[in-house]
Amino acid sequence: MSTPAEFDIALDRRFAQELPELSIPWSAQEAAAPRLIVLNEPLAQDLGLDPADLQNPEGVRLLVGNRVPAGATPVAQGYAGHQFGSYSPRLGDGRALLLGELTDSSGQLRDIHLKGSGRTPFARGGADGQAALGPMLREYVISEAMHALGIPTTRALAVLATGDLVQREKPLPGAVLTRVAESHLRVGSFQYARAAGGTELVRRLADHAIARHAPEARNAENPYLALFASVVSAQAELMAQWMLVGFVHGVMNTDNTTISGESIDYGPCAFMDVFDPAAVYSSIDQNGRYSYRNQPAIAEWNLARFAETLLPLFDDDDDQAIALAQEALGAFRDEYSAAWSVGMKSKLGLPQNRDDEVSSRVINDVMVLLKEQSLDYTSFFRALNHAARGDLRPVRQQALNLEKLDAWLEDWRELSPDAEQMARINPVYIPRNHLVEEALDAATDGDFSPFHQLLEVVTDPYRGREDYARYASPPPASFGPYRTFCGT
Repeated sequence: MSTPAEFDIALDRRFAQELPELSIPWSAQEAAAPRLIVLNEPLAQDLGLDPADLQNPEGVRLLVGNRVPAGATPVAQGYAGHQFGSYSPRLGDGRALLLGELTDSSGQLRDIHLKGSGRTPFARGGADGQAALGPMLREYVISEAMHALGIPTTRALAVLATGDLVQREKPLPGAVLTRVAESHLRVGSFQYARAAGGTELVRRLADHAIARHAPEARNAENPYLALFASVVSAQAELMAQWMLVGFVHGVMNTDNTTISGESIDYGPCAFMDVFDPAAVYSSIDQNGRYSYRNQPAIAEWNLARFAETLLPLFDDDDDQAIALAQEALGAFRDEYSAAWSVGMKSKLGLPQNRDDEVSSRVINDVMVLLKEQSLDYTSFFRALNHAARGDLRPVRQQALNLEKLDAWLEDWRELSPDAEQMARINPVYIPRNHLVEEALDAATDGDFSPFHQLLEVVTDPYRGREDYARYASPPPASFGPYRTFCGT
């Protein structure tokens, strides 16, 4: 452990130096009385940082943005975006800062980023640039749950109370989230670059993205097309993973579609309880644009917007560039379908090489069964683990129509499902919406024990424990309809 006077971390300023047109140097707002609420010690160690250093006063000041490491250049990043289908040419980090890039213990470059660190020149309207404690803790617990489920995601290093009050419906305790990502490059970053500097700035940004996310593209015949194809693949895989765990993002704007293929920005998001393809949890998604069932199609639409920014790099001839883009984008549906099929076979304990009519019918029919009987998505698949071992009671207890369920179970069990495989893929615990709200309400009132208990459970999602039964149970009938908000 370093002494407070000695403690520092080495941050690169690669993005700030290579692409100054896409950011504004800025400083975090001074926090009145910064206090560490939760520190992700395993992540800190992965980053090559000593958790003890981060808990001392100088470490806390660093995590909240009030102590800038030597040589670092914090910047607010610029990006554009289609928000609910409407194009906004200037969005950017209105309340966030990229402190810099850190090389972790495995040699991987990672962004260290703040959220809620004060108003920047990208802030819009009456936004105060601050964040309330509850939404920052939501991002922490959801992102760490996603990581535990094996889903690519930005991660939370820390949440810190600022000592300030922020005004929302009522005064709330302010907070800053310290976030870690492979990068914060988005489709919206390329849209902004195209508008701000044209083809050459897009080319420089694409070169930066290739270096960070697709180094193999450097040697391709068409490096920029190879970059695009890699992002198509990453997003197809990500969408399949979201759908397989019943996750609904809620704000799939182009500025929330990452080049790395990581999930980002956990505002109006939720995990489904009762299976509903039309599920929407965002308070502002009045028309269901970002509903559960629409997520793959929206990802494909966002990728088309990405392709538009890269067309001049694909080929000098417009028609040829469009043809190349369409061909590369055309792989999305096949790659998504293949990833979803692999995942669903794993959830049902079926061998990957089995593609006969019976297994296809079993997969199709289980989705119909989930919807028709309003089954709890997570509980149903976990109960199938028991059914694969011969104990049908947990799954039959959930059914509204036993005759239809039993007919499906008979077809499925004839395929000799692998219970051990299913136990590795079907979680016992997800961040149940009623428990998330319970934990955030308690934390806002100063009691963090429900938050820490929930965090412990969802970061070890596959190991069932009798004393944590409430964390595996669906919400009470009195809970809902559930709506989440962006936190600003």
